[in-house]
Amino acid sequence: MFKIFIRRPVLSIVIALVIAFIGILSLFNLPITQFPSISPPKVNVIANYPGANNELLIKSVIIPLEQALNGVPGMKYIESDAGNDGEAEINVVFKLGTDPNVDAVNVQNRVSAATNKLPPEVIREGVKISREEPNILMYINLYSDDPNVNQDFLYNYFDINISPELLRVDGVGDLDILGTRSYAMRVWLHPDKMISYGLSTDDVSDALEDQNIEVSPGKLGESGGTRPQVKEFVLKYPGRYTTAEEYGNIILKSNANGQTVRLKDVADIHLGSEVYDIYSTLNGRPSAAVTLKQAYGSNASNVIKQVKQAMKHLQKDMPKGMHYEISYDISRFLDASIEKVIHTLFEAFILVAIVVFIFLGD
Repeated sequence: MFKIFIRRPVLSIVIALVIAFIGILSLFNLPITQFPSISPPKVNVIANYPGANNELLIKSVIIPLEQALNGVPGMKYIESDAGNDGEAEINVVFKLGTDPNVDAVNVQNRVSAATNKLPPEVIREGVKISREEPNILMYINLYSDDPNVNQDFLYNYFDINISPELLRVDGVGDLDILGTRSYAMRVWLHPDKMISYGLSTDDVSDALEDQNIEVSPGKLGESGGTRPQVKEFVLKYPGRYTTAEEYGNIILKSNANGQTVRLKDVADIHLGSEVYDIYSTLNGRPSAAVTLKQAYGSNASNVIKQVKQAMKHLQKDMPKGMHYEISYDISRFLDASIEKVIHTLFEAFILVAIVVFIFLGD
């Protein structure tokens, strides 16, 4: 059989060129990642329970979700983690060779079936299910030369103006701003004052939920279809409060004499950050630290290139004095690896030519 290739060198050359052409196409079109996908597929389930400790997260969130996820098709094992920051994470590891997209859908179905067993706060926050490469693709820092700009402003600017643009980049699987620095109205209760007024934290929580809602009050003087009305007034309600003064005037308790206890009587209220667990600085200045991960099956080199182009375009609309710095990306390792592959191909081509010439004499 091999005599055919020796007697017909043109056919051998054509077949070799076709194989080389297919290899070149594959080199530029196959997905590229920093490490090969030798580990089994993994689907992450993240749930947030504000104010809960790890014990409460295990009992009310992790156990119901694990019971629902146990036995999902193709599952190998489950590992869970709960911290005192109100975040619970469950990693479902599947058998090698299963389709990661199908695995994610199966996990989504199991989690949806167990949603009614979760606390209302967790349902309101939402349960996040993701399938992305575990390694960090890029690390971006957003900072400002203005000394009056703090980390809260940088976080929210990135979250509102930059994150949506980067998430639309094809191949970006996940974007995480380290440390939840969203603006929030902070209410610091005084236990001694609450005891003197006979109030509990449940009373404060109930008052905030009852009076700080979006609602449509209706109309005054509406006919109801029985008889015509001369005048009709549409009632307006301020909805959710936005200032510390509005929160301070929330009534917690009242009596028949018209005496009331307001939130400002038992608490200090100010606009601040949702949490204060992580601080990020760059060269001594506050910054918003952001990590990006690539989507499964995407091309890391193309994703990094598109993210850099998007950040360069977004720089034009940033406030004066605000800048960004790409502190880390894996493109250097990828470029070095690909360059080594190309060198190996040329070396192999030369070695094969020498071997053919020595043994065939042509």
